[in-house]
Order: sequence, then C-alpha cells, then structure tokens
Amino acid sequence: MPHSSRIARRAAVAAAGGLLTVAVVSFPAHAAGTPTIKLSTAYLSGAVGASGDPAVTVTVAQSGTDASALTVTASASSKTSVAQTGDVTVSGTGATRTVSVAARAQGYTDLTLKVTGTGGATATTKLHYAASQAVQSPADTRYFTGSSDASAAVDAGGGYVVVADDESNVLRLYNGAVSGAPVKTWDMSSKVGADKEIDIEGATRVGNLIYWTGSLGNNKDGEYKADRNTVFTTTVTGSGAATELTYAHSYKKLRDQLVDWDEDNDDRYGFKDATADGQAPKQIDGFNVEGLEFAPGSTTTAYVGFRAPLVPPASGGKALIVPVTNMDKVVASGSTPAFGTPIELNLGGLSIRDIRKNSANQYLIVAGSWAADDNSDPYALYKWDGVAGDAPTKLRDLPTTDPGGWEAVVSVPDLTASGQSVQLITDNGDADLYGDGTAAKDLDHDEWKKSRTVRFTVS
Repeated sequence: MPHSSRIARRAAVAAAGGLLTVAVVSFPAHAAGTPTIKLSTAYLSGAVGASGDPAVTVTVAQSGTDASALTVTASASSKTSVAQTGDVTVSGTGATRTVSVAARAQGYTDLTLKVTGTGGATATTKLHYAASQAVQSPADTRYFTGSSDASAAVDAGGGYVVVADDESNVLRLYNGAVSGAPVKTWDMSSKVGADKEIDIEGATRVGNLIYWTGSLGNNKDGEYKADRNTVFTTTVTGSGAATELTYAHSYKKLRDQLVDWDEDNDDRYGFKDATADGQAPKQIDGFNVEGLEFAPGSTTTAYVGFRAPLVPPASGGKALIVPVTNMDKVVASGSTPAFGTPIELNLGGLSIRDIRKNSANQYLIVAGSWAADDNSDPYALYKWDGVAGDAPTKLRDLPTTDPGGWEAVVSVPDLTASGQSVQLITDNGDADLYGDGTAAKDLDHDEWKKSRTVRFTVS
C-alpha cells in the first residue's frame, strides 16, 4: 500500500460462528536512494556583461526515480558581489542539465549547486567560478577557454578555427561563434621533437597544408632555445567540427639562415647581434618573428613578418618582411632557404603582429608595438595588396582598454564589399583577468585561462 510509514488498522470480518478480528499491516515501497550530481568541469569562467558565456553540463540521478523529477538549483554563493544564486540559470530536463552564470563583478566565487530528489533527499557540489571584467562590444566578443596565450590562427571552415598558443605546442580547434573549450586538441611536441615550447607566433594555410612558425628569437631572458627555431607543417583533412590535423614536416635552421643572409648583406638588419646570447627578442633592434603568409598568387614564396626589429631601429621605423622564395621545399625536404628582396612597410611606427590574405590577394596586417607586452601600446589594422612597392593603408585603430594584445587574424573577407567584418584574437597571457594580480598564463586551472575573439567591421 502506498504509505510512507507502517500503519496498522483493524477490520471486522463477519464469519461463521462469531466476529473475527484481523490485524492488517502495510509496508512502504522501496525508498529512493540519495541523489547524485556531477559537473562536466568544476571550474568555469565568465565575463561581466558577456553574451553567450561558457556553460557547464550537470548530470543528475537518483536510484528508483525518473531524472525528470529531480530539481537543480543554486543554493549558495561564497562571494555574492561576483555572482548570486539568482544569477545562475539551469536549463534542460532529464539526467543532463546546463548551468550558466551571469556575472555581476570581476572576481571569484564558489557556487553551491543542489539537486533535490523524491522524498526531499538532496546532494550538492561546488562550481568554482571566475569572472573577468566587462569589455567593449560584448555582443561581438567570445572567449576561447583552455589557454590564454593565443598567438596564431587559421580558418578551418564552417566557422571553426585552429588556434596556436605560444606557451605550449598544442593546437586547438574552436567553434569561432561561441565561447567555450576547444572541440579538439593536437599536441605537436613529440611529432616535432620539441621538449619546450616552440613559441608558435605565425601560421598560414595553403590548400590542405598549414605552415606554423616559432618566433625564431631568444627567450625573454636572452637565452637561445632550439625549439623556438622551428617551422613545421600540418596536413588538414575534413573541415569545421570534423577537422583533423596530421603532422607533416619541420625545419629547424631558418633562424641560422636568416642571420647568415643578413651578414652576407652587410649586416643590414643586425640579426647577428640581435640573436647573440643575452639579447632579449622584444627590443626595437631585436629579432622576433610573428607573421607568416604567402606572396600574392604564390604557394612557394612566404613572407616572414617581424615584430622586431623596426627599420631603422628607432621611433617611426618601418616593419620588416623577409621573403623566403622556396618555403615549400625548405620545410618539406630541408632545402636551404633562398631569400628575396626584403620589404619595409610604413605601419606608423608599428611592427607586424600578424599578416593574413584571402584568395583575392587582399592582405590584412595587425600592427602593434615591438614591445607591447600589455595592451597599453597602440594597435592598428592595415590593408595591403602584397606588392613590395605598394604602401599599406590604415583601416582603423584597435581598442586597447581591454585585457590582452591583438595577435591573430582568422581570415580576410572581401575588402571591396561593404559591411565586411574580420575576426581577431587576443593573447591574454599577461593579463590580470580576475583582478587578483595573477597573470592569466599562471592561473591554476586551464578552464579559467582564456583568449578573447572579437569581430570588427573593416569595409
């Protein structure tokens, strides 16, 4: 009988020969067990005023109970100035729910999530939430989590993008339209033979082959690290969410060949001194590569774009590109690099942070300071036709009030059509995202590390 406790009742039953008294005892049905609640990740990052912040998946269950009968709520917040229980939204039914948070302020809070089952039984778990500050154009902003040091990007089709990180050798595939973790990852370390970070700073795609280059310079302490002297390729199969990358080839002498070439040309750019032991790469007369793209109509001549040096190495100097005219053979078979006539571009005293072209040979250049380790120095976006004798044209200044430095162009739209936009990505590695003085690259949890991607109108 459907009672929750033992109930005895007496019944009078007429029987031959007298009145028979029968005691009837009923026992409850098997009691439901304690509910359970599990998170897809215990750490989540959001931003104040963000549109489409990342969410977590919650899985709930209770023995003997249909999961749709369970309720999930936020029952407590350790710091209500960052987010309150009312700022937590739970959506979905059944065993799987989605939890999102609308941040009130920058900082950290632990949110207690509670599942309530039949019979009033409950269970709880903690979601460790971190909120970054509000930024400009939140509707056009998304966040790629899992890494904070985005440094190069390549369009994978269908709105997806492969992003490199200059603090690791992991390539990550993201849905460029939403905030969240990578869809897939590929660690290139063992394939390339790298024990330390390659310091990937530039990338470009030719057909189904992606070229990736390290910075080629010393590390920040002026020490030579061989793994940074790496250019490698990956082969692409599939597109969009089905993209797959396979290691192809690598070359580890481009820095050496550039220094020798410069010495053979009267030490025009000072590469030998700039790569000497003790020389930091990010100096106005330093040696640091951050851009890689192919010349107009070419699949063999690659433009290697420099963050440092400026030419001449003084305020107002020009940005430097050195063409490698046989880059395909250099990486694929180890051919000795052949260098073309260097190109010096007037970018208003700024240097190259990324360079990308489309199939119509329309180029976009992200220009920034040789020394811009934070976002206080200026950034600008230029268009160019890729022809050595033609000057680039400034399209717009890029905002510098928000965390991170502009590092990567995903793809170039038709710059002759009106209303076109471009997707740029920041390197947030040195940014204090959550107001506690911790650089993003040093955060304890990858889920709290993130780079910012923003769309800007360019035509």
